Amino acid sequence: MLAILLAHAVAAAAAPLLLRRWGRSMFYLLALVPAGSLVWVCTHWPTDTDQRVSVSWVPGLSMDIALRFDSLAAFMSVLVLGVGALVLCYCAEYFRPTQGHRPDRRKPGFAAKMVAFAGAMFGLMVADNLLVLYVFWELTTVLSFLLIGHYADRAVSRRAAIQAVLVTTFGGLAMLGGIIMLGESAGSYLLSTLVDDPARVPGGAVGTVGLLLVLVGALSKSAILPLHFWLPGAMAAPAPVSAYLHAAAMVQAGVYLVARMAPGFADAPGWRPMVVGLGLATMLAGGWRAVREYDLKLLLAFSTVSQLGFMVALVGVGTADLMLAGLAVVAAHAAAKATLFMVVGIIDHATGTRDVRRLAGLGRRAPALALIATAAAASMAAAPPFLGFVAKEAAFTALDESGTLTGWFMLIAVVIGAVFTIIYSLRFLWGGFAAKGRSAPSRAVAEAHRPSVWFYPAPTLLAGLGLVLGLHPSRLDTVLRGYSSTLGDGDYHLALWHGPSTALTLSALALMAGTMVFATRGPLQLTRLRRLPLGNADRVYNGVLGGLDVLAVRVAGLIQRGSLPGNQAVILATFVTVPLAALALGARPTPSLQWWDSPLQLTLAVLIIAAALGAAVTRNRLAGVLMVGVTGYGCGTVFVFHGAPDLALTQFLVETMTLVIFVLVLRALPASTERATMVHRRGPRAALAVAVGVAVAVLAAFAMAAHDGAGVAMLLPEAAYTRGHGSNTVNVLLVDIRAWDTLGEISVLLVAATGVASLVFRHRRFGVAPRVPTTAAQFAEPTVYSPAIGSTTWLRGSGYRDPRERSLVLEVTTRIIFPLIMVVSVYFFFGGHNTPGGGFAGGLIAGLALTLRYLAGGHYELGEALPLDPGKVLGVGLTLVGGTAVASLAFGAPALSSAVLSVTVPVLGEITLVTALFFDLGVYLVVVGLVLDVLRSLGARLDDEVPAAVAGPLVGTR
Repeated sequence: MLAILLAHAVAAAAAPLLLRRWGRSMFYLLALVPAGSLVWVCTHWPTDTDQRVSVSWVPGLSMDIALRFDSLAAFMSVLVLGVGALVLCYCAEYFRPTQGHRPDRRKPGFAAKMVAFAGAMFGLMVADNLLVLYVFWELTTVLSFLLIGHYADRAVSRRAAIQAVLVTTFGGLAMLGGIIMLGESAGSYLLSTLVDDPARVPGGAVGTVGLLLVLVGALSKSAILPLHFWLPGAMAAPAPVSAYLHAAAMVQAGVYLVARMAPGFADAPGWRPMVVGLGLATMLAGGWRAVREYDLKLLLAFSTVSQLGFMVALVGVGTADLMLAGLAVVAAHAAAKATLFMVVGIIDHATGTRDVRRLAGLGRRAPALALIATAAAASMAAAPPFLGFVAKEAAFTALDESGTLTGWFMLIAVVIGAVFTIIYSLRFLWGGFAAKGRSAPSRAVAEAHRPSVWFYPAPTLLAGLGLVLGLHPSRLDTVLRGYSSTLGDGDYHLALWHGPSTALTLSALALMAGTMVFATRGPLQLTRLRRLPLGNADRVYNGVLGGLDVLAVRVAGLIQRGSLPGNQAVILATFVTVPLAALALGARPTPSLQWWDSPLQLTLAVLIIAAALGAAVTRNRLAGVLMVGVTGYGCGTVFVFHGAPDLALTQFLVETMTLVIFVLVLRALPASTERATMVHRRGPRAALAVAVGVAVAVLAAFAMAAHDGAGVAMLLPEAAYTRGHGSNTVNVLLVDIRAWDTLGEISVLLVAATGVASLVFRHRRFGVAPRVPTTAAQFAEPTVYSPAIGSTTWLRGSGYRDPRERSLVLEVTTRIIFPLIMVVSVYFFFGGHNTPGGGFAGGLIAGLALTLRYLAGGHYELGEALPLDPGKVLGVGLTLVGGTAVASLAFGAPALSSAVLSVTVPVLGEITLVTALFFDLGVYLVVVGLVLDVLRSLGARLDDEVPAAVAGPLVGTR
């Protein structure tokens, strides 16, 4: 199972390269991945016992990768992988450029997303850990968003993609809340454990609400009322997406989850009213909408909504016979609906339209296509001898023999739904292929090109499968009973002929009623309602989004006036009021305070307070920044007093880098603030600053007093040495014990670098800082003469600076100490596991060295110091960190685990290397890339944009 997931991941990564190099024929090669996975599923079919795989990942969060391969997972995997392989083969012809249409340049990315989606769906089907299942669940959400929005240049595609991702993400977040409630209350996140022993879930509000929230996620994914409207909108996607995601894969995820949980929770409070009631309502509403559509794809979309409601209602009842019938309907629907979506894709590809009012005579022009569509539509309409008929008979029989009022009510609703199914099936065939009383084909059909024969294998195979399984359903019955028997002993068996029965009578009545209604459609159209009596869910969605937009604008207008100080004041005021209010209203311990340990701390506190007051009253911006820096250095000195050299080193380095960044930005601002502004706003700002300081101190005091036992900090030094293999507890904490935190923090740093540079560089995000020209054709020779320096060039880039801004002392000093600083940086990096330092500190020191080169020699010198694209440096660093996290999984260890490698080297002797060093190297590169990006944007870029009066000319004159 892990190999299948890995194979899909590798194929998805390689797909863009393959299609760019060898073209659309590579779709056939990519189809071998799900096809080969299908072979594994069929040859390793679970019989008596389930196959399980468990890999320890994040045990502290109960996120072990637990996979379970049972009969239900195997059956759903056959649909996902089999249809996925056929759709990929279909894509090879679908993306063939036609006359008057340019080649689709997005197909390499499309191929990658389709293969990745197949792998994510397989992972969803076999995941036993609910949290891992949710990860795959959201992967399908993201990939479906990208696939639906494939034609990103079309507004309708963008809107459909956003609508789908909003609705399904809403359901997914609700499901996540329910998963956490169920898992925490039951003490296990394993789905098999919860279903086998539902008594572990408490019967109170927590268990009931948690279960219903999980159902919200499942029903939103399967487009059940009232969250069904995203599926018709998703028809803006290419036909292969609809044939796969919206027939056999994504929309079946909700059905699968309901079927998976029904054996344990079908009798839980609220389950049947929610699942069965909404399922039947969706079946009827979707069928009624389908018979009104003129677009063939929308007709299939609403029919899919109807069928999904039918399936959810059947598998959600919680009886063996109805589960058998429901899973049979799932199989029939996947084969038939995937075929019909592919047929519509062929029609659209050949004629350029899907409107039934513009299609006439296509059946005579493409008889083979009409035959395939007829077979699939017949299975969809439950006409014998197709699989749809066998499945529908099973549902009719199970409901008729239930002997309950609920069963009979469901039977009536299902018969009405069957009538709708027959009507829209006939409407599809008539609208797509009938002559409609014309002796000649319509213009769209007459001008259509003949579909390629390579379009036909995939839909032909699926349509034929529906016929074969309808004639011989015994094998499918054996497969499906492997799971339906978990709900008890069912008496029904899938068969084409059971003799005269109530179910057969109901099928005949539904077939006759549907045919008669379709035959009399002309007079019935006179009674067609102009407005939908139940409203339009899509308009409700638009109204909700519009209301949220208005609310957001009003709230933003109230608290964000376009003033950075004003926005910051709102944030800080919230920080002060909310925690202090919670502290005042709740239970709280009594803090015990010790104001200082020595007179030196008191002296330092006075110095910090004086610097803070000076920053508040000074009008000079640079002076204010320097005084703020004094407060930061003072905090670092406090860390020194308390024996925290790592924290002190980091504080000093960060404070220095912050000062440099401030100075770079202040070059573009006036030297002083306006007196009126300072006088008018100094008081409120000072009061807010004091309030924030007091809030932090008060919260810290009460937080420290809340500890009533020995803290975990006492155990860290020993854990760092014995488990992290380092004597520097702080560094081991960052790169091993709490490496997840560090991974998140450097990701934030990368986002911050991207955001800052994107604001400064409006057109091109990344790039290398300018370098000294190497040919006369690039630039004229610089004039390096300076009254203070003469004609000597100590740094290559300084020759291209304004001579008035050059400093002999700074250039010479930089030339001498830059290598020394880099050596210190490397020392801190390598020695950080056992002595103060580490990747973060080493990266900051290297960043300060680059800053010195920039300040001494200008932006050309920055390019000479490190001629690398900062974006690539950031990317390599993050890749190293992520790769370290994943690499440990390959050796059967949890993510971000570290190991010790010892080698004996001649002369040097035994050398010990901890694998956390590679993680730390990634941190080092991210910090260096961040500094380089900031210098390139706030430094070099502003050198070009700051007015000449501020920045000076690029090249001076003698």
